[in-house]
Amino acid sequence: MGGPLSKEQVVLIVTALILGTLARVITLKEDFRQYPSYPNGYLIHLVLGFVAASLGAVAIPAIMTKNFIAVTFLTLAIQQFRDVRRSERESLKDLENTEFAYRGNAYIDGISKTFESRNYFSLVVALGTGITIQVVESKSQLINIIAGAIVGFIIIYILKRFSKGKTIGDIAEVKEGNIEVKNHELYVEGIYVSNLLGTENASQLFQEEGRAVVIYPKKEHLRVTLENLGQRQAVLFEATRTLGVKRYHFTRRDFNDGRVVIALVPIINDIDGLIEVVKKTPLLESSKKSPSVMKSNMVGRE
Repeated sequence: MGGPLSKEQVVLIVTALILGTLARVITLKEDFRQYPSYPNGYLIHLVLGFVAASLGAVAIPAIMTKNFIAVTFLTLAIQQFRDVRRSERESLKDLENTEFAYRGNAYIDGISKTFESRNYFSLVVALGTGITIQVVESKSQLINIIAGAIVGFIIIYILKRFSKGKTIGDIAEVKEGNIEVKNHELYVEGIYVSNLLGTENASQLFQEEGRAVVIYPKKEHLRVTLENLGQRQAVLFEATRTLGVKRYHFTRRDFNDGRVVIALVPIINDIDGLIEVVKKTPLLESSKKSPSVMKSNMVGRE
């Protein structure tokens, strides 16, 4: 149907392909905390980013050469990216029993959606770069490449800002918690945590090597997010995965004021590291609620 590609179209495809793949490289570093299966994990997602960028890069030349069949591959790409989400979810669920603490279904769902969306980053950046080069259509290929690159980086910046999620540290204060063991029952800052310390050795271990942090919500409505079971499970998972667990790990909440406790006996005894990893734990989409939207919905019912 379509004729052979011209030199200008080849330049367009290569430039868009490079920018689209670069978009995936830039966002790949953000995945490290959530999914540390490098280098194989890096390779898988870089290849997927390259494929997504390829689809976005060839879309404009395909249209210009009236090869509309090639454009239909975009719909196949969307299905493929959904399969990526599904495979990531299944893979992470298979690993649940090998971790110190469970990620939880809510965290797994958030991670798998993140990987799917970042393939769209590559596709959109490549597509935007290709459109720019086609619109500029200067006699100088250098000008075309520079214009496409500028727009590509702008799109990367916008997408990163748009998709950037908040963390626990954005909505709460995280402080070290004072550990007390009374009659083999564990308390942190006066909050009852567990009665599983049934032996003298267990009580002594937690008193000597145990570490705990308390998460204080900055506003009352933020308790809805912090006290969510999936969110607390995600925090506990990040804490145990980063510092390891020698024995015992707990998460509890105070029903009165919304404080959340994370307590464990870590392999790496670093309270500053524990506070930092809790602060950097991402807020899950499934746990976030907008008080303004809830208020407007409630007013609409009156």
